[in-house]
Amino acid sequence: MPSTRRAIVVPNPSSATTATATVFRDVRPWGGPPADLIAVDGVLVADEAIAAGTVVEYVDGAGRLALPTLVDAHLHPDKTTWGEPWHSRRPARGIAEYVEGDVELYRAQRTPLAERAPRLMAHAAARGTRAMRAHVDVAPAYGLEGVEGVAAARERLRGVVDVELVAFPQHGVGRTPGVAELLEEAAARGLVSHIGGIDPAGFDLDGAGRDGAQLDTVFGIAARHGLGLDIHLHDPGERGLAPLRDIAARTRALGLGGKVNVGHAFAVAELSGPELDEIADVLADAGVSLTTVALSVKTVLPFRRLAERGVTVGLGSDGVRDSWSPFGNADMLHRAWLAGWALDVRLDEELEACFRLASDGGADLLGLPRADLRPGSPADFMLVEGECVAQVVVDQPRRELVVRAGRVVAEDGRLV
Repeated sequence: MPSTRRAIVVPNPSSATTATATVFRDVRPWGGPPADLIAVDGVLVADEAIAAGTVVEYVDGAGRLALPTLVDAHLHPDKTTWGEPWHSRRPARGIAEYVEGDVELYRAQRTPLAERAPRLMAHAAARGTRAMRAHVDVAPAYGLEGVEGVAAARERLRGVVDVELVAFPQHGVGRTPGVAELLEEAAARGLVSHIGGIDPAGFDLDGAGRDGAQLDTVFGIAARHGLGLDIHLHDPGERGLAPLRDIAARTRALGLGGKVNVGHAFAVAELSGPELDEIADVLADAGVSLTTVALSVKTVLPFRRLAERGVTVGLGSDGVRDSWSPFGNADMLHRAWLAGWALDVRLDEELEACFRLASDGGADLLGLPRADLRPGSPADFMLVEGECVAQVVVDQPRRELVVRAGRVVAEDGRLV
């Protein structure tokens, strides 16, 4: 969208001009009537908040619909082949074989991770992602190269997208010697905000096939360094629910409510009725959030019911063209579409709920203020062609303008 911009100074002869503001004229917040969105110091304000002596820039929104930018609560940027030559995947059964594929692809990549990761992250930002939680593999096969590379990408994109890092033990803690020490090092060096975990009952067993006491290790590291936790749970049935209850109990006992998240939680996706409400109440009481990635009809979480019971639920991209899958595009508007498709939604309010899962749900999970387009909220939004939120979710229009903290950071799908 070729935006028309001009700047003026609000008259004030008695003071020097220092403050700046941006007025986005003729936009339709949430598909409502035309209005102006005014940003001062990265925050939306009312008309009267522009002080005399302020430099005001005007951007013509041309009647486009304004919507909050989105939050990717679960992304693996270190694994991606985005922008690289096509990678043909081989059959794999179970996490152990997928992990082997990760290592093979890592060794075969032509482009260093320090270039691949920011390429994907910038692509996500240009399509309206304002923040993300990045899970980065930590294992002897990689050392801390992935964490260091994504941390560098975070700095390169500062002011465009906020990035939280999770040191993720994809290879297991109990079953892979050396992982615990690498997690400890990542935490001690201040590279990450969260420690990860993976399937302590079904995958992460020690060399003798016994439970490797992974949760003792990762909770211990997080507690020592004042970090949060974000744990992958793929296991179905009681094999997934038992660790989930254990995570909730540990969270409550250590006073870590609001700092612990569980990704995927496929065992919860299987539940309904009183069983769903029971586990939801356990999680809400402990302050444990969940992340869904809308992988399939059977695995997407019933996020609206969980939210009604007090559980924070975010939405994520998961892997993007990695060794696990050729799919994924790091476009959170498309991920909202996938959530709606997986849940077979039809009503406008259901489609809008999918959008808000990607906006408000992700913001709540990462502890960010909601970008609700009201005065006082972050000036983080995107302009698109469309009639209403439901239609935008379905039609997936081009992100013509992406605004971060009141500053235009992308036009027509590219960072500026």
